Amino acid sequence: MWRHGRTAWNAERRFQGQLDVELDAVGLAQAAAAAPALASLAPSAIVSSDLVRARATAQALAVLVDLPVRTDARLREIDVGTWQGLTFDEVSARHPADAAAWRDGGSGRRGGGETLVEVGERATAAVREALADVDDGGVLIVATHGASGRAIVASMIGLPTTSWRALGSLANCCWSVMGEGDAGWRLFDHNAGSLPEVALGDDR
Repeated sequence: MWRHGRTAWNAERRFQGQLDVELDAVGLAQAAAAAPALASLAPSAIVSSDLVRARATAQALAVLVDLPVRTDARLREIDVGTWQGLTFDEVSARHPADAAAWRDGGSGRRGGGETLVEVGERATAAVREALADVDDGGVLIVATHGASGRAIVASMIGLPTTSWRALGSLANCCWSVMGEGDAGWRLFDHNAGSLPEVALGDDR
């Protein structure tokens, strides 16, 4: 699970949700820097959210490994409804109770949009469908977003929904590595590539 590079709205701590915000110059550089590390995994396929910030991130890898990028709208970021376009401070000022519940790990609908569980259901279905086309031992790269990436990881490794927030945020252009074994899916690495920076994600 590979989160997209930085956008100007990420830098402003502004909720993007499913609005189509492009990578900024830092985000493009992040994608270019991360791509060789992911290329070393010898990916078999790349699938991406259809939002431009994820597609552009995936494309930085695609050109190195000569693979097409398949897009799937089910990998989009969580729908945050009326919070889209607002900064974290603006949401806290306008909707203090909802913002407090969100920061405390609440499972409600952000701005009337989706729940994390709903995101996990739709995004994990997309990942499983893409995996069906990958041979045993192959590697699938999924370019997605902060909340949706976390929901996919939590869903696939079978974390109880009450524990999903125990997974730290994926920083911009960082990734998690999972593998499937006889006992199911296992998380091998989380938020790789983030150090020494502090990970800033959907809950910070």
